[in-house]
Amino acid sequence: MWKYTEKVMDHFLNPRNVGEIEDADAVAEVGNITCGDALKIYLKLDAEGKIAEAKFKTFGCASAIASSSALTELVKGKTLEEAAKITNKDIVALLGELPEEKMHCSVMGMEALQAAISDYKKKHGESYQAVESDDDHEGRIVCKCFGVTDTKIRKVALENNLHTVAQVTDYTKAGGACGRCLDEIQQILDGIWREQSGAQSAFSEGSSKSDEFAKLTVVQKVIKVNEVIEKEIRPALERDGGSIELADIEGNIVKVRLKGRCAACHNAGLTLRKLVEAKLREFVSENLTVQEA
Repeated sequence: MWKYTEKVMDHFLNPRNVGEIEDADAVAEVGNITCGDALKIYLKLDAEGKIAEAKFKTFGCASAIASSSALTELVKGKTLEEAAKITNKDIVALLGELPEEKMHCSVMGMEALQAAISDYKKKHGESYQAVESDDDHEGRIVCKCFGVTDTKIRKVALENNLHTVAQVTDYTKAGGACGRCLDEIQQILDGIWREQSGAQSAFSEGSSKSDEFAKLTVVQKVIKVNEVIEKEIRPALERDGGSIELADIEGNIVKVRLKGRCAACHNAGLTLRKLVEAKLREFVSENLTVQEA
């Protein structure tokens, strides 16, 4: 028997907002009854663009019902942009707690909300970056028993800081049936945190360079920047008949003058950002901003 909080039991025994909205502005369905859980959510917006009504129908356990009920309470009164920021962690927080083995129910609620927002945006000719890729359908199927893709595993693992296969199973059900995909799930997790570790190291290195540059005198900063200009930037500009000179440095702002063909080029602004600023951030300090003198 699962140990549920009083709030979970309340939302399970007295679920809020159960049913359908006939003239709903957005409708979405996630999950699969054959896999044990499914959720359909309906949203109705008022004249100000806020969610005036939210209802749901779900097939699942007590946690699925409670999570769906909590979700509909969370979204009411919010704009779609505000609702888009709701995560499975917010659902769990409202319920007080969920058993680890039932965390996938809160994830299902979050996915249903994102899919509903995407449905609304598509109906109105808008794009919704947060869910442009449908995790249930895009990516490579890893867990055939529950239809879970590698894309979904990566997303949920990153959002919830999951490091073990057992945690992935709790949050997505992947690996919870035949178990044939357990090794592959572990490989995905290893890859995720190896990449994150590398990114953190790169960030630390960049921060170290920024700190070092900030401690330099103005003359030392000029020398440092000029070294990069001469080695990395000027040769690239001269190949196209242009050139560059350093005019001034004020804090983290580097002022330069483009010369030759670059001075009259209509893409001068792009050159400053994509070449000059990018190279100075790479070799000097990631905090630098380049302006034309």
